[in-house]
Formats: sequence, structure tokens, C-alpha cells
Amino acid sequence: YNDIWGMRGNPVPVPLPHISGSDAAGEVIAIGDQVTHFKIGDRVAAYPNMSCRSFGGTCEACSDDREYDCENRIVWGFLTGPLWGGFCEVAHLPEYNLVKIPDNVSFDAAASASMTLLTSCHMLVGRAKIHSGQTVLIMGGGSGLGSFGIQIAKLFNCKVIATASQSKLEKCKKLGADYVVDHRKPNWHKQVRMISKEISKETGRAPGVDVSFDHIGQTHWNNQLTVLKNGGTLVTCGATTGFLPQIDLRHIFYKGINILGSTTGTKAELEQGFDWMNQGKIKATIDSIWTFEQAHEAHTKMLKGNELFGKILMKPDSV
Repeated sequence: YNDIWGMRGNPVPVPLPHISGSDAAGEVIAIGDQVTHFKIGDRVAAYPNMSCRSFGGTCEACSDDREYDCENRIVWGFLTGPLWGGFCEVAHLPEYNLVKIPDNVSFDAAASASMTLLTSCHMLVGRAKIHSGQTVLIMGGGSGLGSFGIQIAKLFNCKVIATASQSKLEKCKKLGADYVVDHRKPNWHKQVRMISKEISKETGRAPGVDVSFDHIGQTHWNNQLTVLKNGGTLVTCGATTGFLPQIDLRHIFYKGINILGSTTGTKAELEQGFDWMNQGKIKATIDSIWTFEQAHEAHTKMLKGNELFGKILMKPDSV
């Protein structure tokens, strides 16, 4: 969704002239004099979180292996510029911002994962610290983020409730979701609550959701708070429906709810995600593939979202 925000110049302005694209994969065709870990011909994917480490510097956060909190952090293909992103035939990145693609992972899969797998992994593992036996609510399970979120939560032996529009529910179950709910229905949260009670009977744990994985934002915010159990966690990385939800604070302080913000993640988390893909434990979900000349149609499909499930890829004609 960074690409859409970049077009809108909202929530933050982008430098112009601008090239979007934070998820990218390809082959190294040239290297700088000081590059030591890559050679021409290597298969690589972008690690789009640019921090002090990208340019040989450091700050308190980077020194603490929290480059996602770096005071100088920018996202490649979104906040970089001008003319520095993935929607081009030849792109360039600092050495630190490349990750080698494992043998069993295709270029298409790697490009589908470089931003969304990284973000999903950081949200659930790095921030929410999910563990076996928890009930995890994945909002927007048909999105790139959500499709990885479902699989990561199942990898950690969690009970997964995924939300999506009606046409996408069965696909969420095929990815591993134990239960699915249409979040376009007005009482979707009541259905989630009922499911959590069923899970409680099976597991003996208190009813309610342990972790809610959010990138939807405004329209579904308070209802997510209602389904969290005491001490539950809502982790959010975005707000595709708006940034200004009305919050009922009673749900937060009375139940001791944790609200965690999350951005991208660490390079190590992306490498871990690629390792899971290499072992066949999780997979990229690709909706469709377009040429660069079809960028308008591709982004229109993303904006409408009704029939979109997983990631959209764009390629030069020659690839």
C-alpha cells in the first residue's frame, strides 16, 4: 500500500520526481568498489528499510539492532528520492539493503515477500511475540500482509481467525486459517467473540483473542479492542481505511490491553522469513502479474481490492 500512499502524497509527502516500489527482486548486474558480500549474478531481494546502517553510520537504535526505530529511517521506494525505487528495469541499493534469495525461492516469490513478509514477521514475532496456543486474529487475510500473517501464526501453532470479504474466505482457510469471518458484515466482531468461546472450550484458556494483527485502521479499530482478552495485544502497521479512529479507552485500561506500533523490521527477520520459504513452511500468495506498461490497471485493481487476493507483481517486458 506504500505505492498508493506515494501517489497520494499522504500520510507523508514523497520527494518528486518519484519512483515507487519497495518490494523488488532481481539479479546483481554491477557492484561498487566497496561491496564485499555480493557478486555479479547473485539473486537478491530488497531489504527496503533504510537506516544508518545502510550508509555506514550508526545511532542508538541501530546499535541496539532496532534499525526499524532508526532516527534516520526511510523506506526505499516510498520515502526515498528522487527517482529511487523498484518500479524500474535497473535499480540500485546500498549493500546492507540486499538479501540473497535462497535456492528454492523464485524471483516472483521473493519480490512478493520482501516488504510484506518482513512486516508481518516483525509484527507477530518481533513485536507481539506470539507463541504456541494463542488465538490470533488476522485482519484482512486476503492482503499480502494478511496472507503471510496467517501462515506465520500457524507456524507458531496458534489458533488463527482470519477476516476477509466473503469471496476470499475459503482462500484464507486454504492458507491455514482455522476460522474465517467476513469483516464487511456489521457484527463481524460478535462472530469472532463466539469463535473465541469455542476455542476456549477446546483449549481451556480464557475466551477472547490474544493478538489482533491490524493494518486496516479506522473502520475496524474499536471492534478489535472488544474481542481482545484481558492483557491482549493489538499490533498495527498501517491504516488503509483511515488514520483517525475513535477509541473507547475503557477497553484499553480496564482489560490492560497492549497497543503496539510496527513498521518494517530487521534484516535478520527478512532472512528468517526467506529461510521459512526455502523450507516450504510458508509461501508467497500472488494474485496476478502485470507489465510496467500496465501499471495503471494493476494499481486500479489494488485500489478496488474486491477480487484481490495476495500480491500484485509488475515486471519489465523483457523479464
